[in-house]
Amino acid sequence: MSDRKTMTRRTALRNVGLMGAGAALGAAVPPAGLRAEPAKADILAVIGDRWHSFDYLRTAFTRTLVKEGGATVEFAPAPSDFDAARLAGHKLLLMLCDGLAFPGGYTTTYPFMEPDKVKIVSDPPVEGLDETSVNWLTPAQGKAIREFVERGGSAWFFHNANYISGGNADFRHVEGALFTGHTGFRPYKMKIVAPDHPITRGVKDFVVTEEQHYLIYDKDPKTVLIRSVNEDGQEYSTPQHGNQGATCEACWAYDYGKGRVCYMAPGHTIPSLWNPEYVKLQKNALRWLLRQT
Repeated sequence: MSDRKTMTRRTALRNVGLMGAGAALGAAVPPAGLRAEPAKADILAVIGDRWHSFDYLRTAFTRTLVKEGGATVEFAPAPSDFDAARLAGHKLLLMLCDGLAFPGGYTTTYPFMEPDKVKIVSDPPVEGLDETSVNWLTPAQGKAIREFVERGGSAWFFHNANYISGGNADFRHVEGALFTGHTGFRPYKMKIVAPDHPITRGVKDFVVTEEQHYLIYDKDPKTVLIRSVNEDGQEYSTPQHGNQGATCEACWAYDYGKGRVCYMAPGHTIPSLWNPEYVKLQKNALRWLLRQT
């Protein structure tokens, strides 16, 4: 018994000595078994889906947000197994994904490889493909996102993330819009309508070539920063929502509870994401969302 007490005292003295030495170097060293958890990255980026590969998005955001923006990012491919605990400790949730999974498989990754143009041959044939999509973002995850922002976190949604809103009420309430569809690839202008906001300040109108996304915006029109405009006057319509014209809300930002929310429409290609004016916009938004401005 006395030996154990002696060893305990010795161990305690040794640990105190280690902590003192660490403090002399500017950092305390906790005893073994009491190591502090590593700090989480500033951003949890849930990215990628069937039509938007994880790789190009990671490449694009690594340049703009990490190398040039100075943020730390944890990239998580969608569908991502995240909940309130996974979000805790991050400052910002970024999402560019449509919320769809295809557990039964699918024939092509991109719609550009249409079967009538490229004959798909498999010998022996592949059977059992069921291209039915399912929503992977659960109600519990939507609630976790809402509570994360309400309590002071920030959320940054890109491109097709608003597709999720049609099947998740909490997500729609945070993100602020319902996706109604998109055009084929065509040029459109990102026209700034609120130039004095910290996100748009110093940014000029710019043009990208990709799908022009359309939506129904739920929040105050005064929070819209940019509209997409097809300068040839080409409009977009659907049987369900009718003609939505040649322009649509394409970037907005607002406070939500104690947190902040921003949405940006372009994001289908690296040339879009790396448009010089769009890079400025993203850097401004990063600072605003992280409360650095």
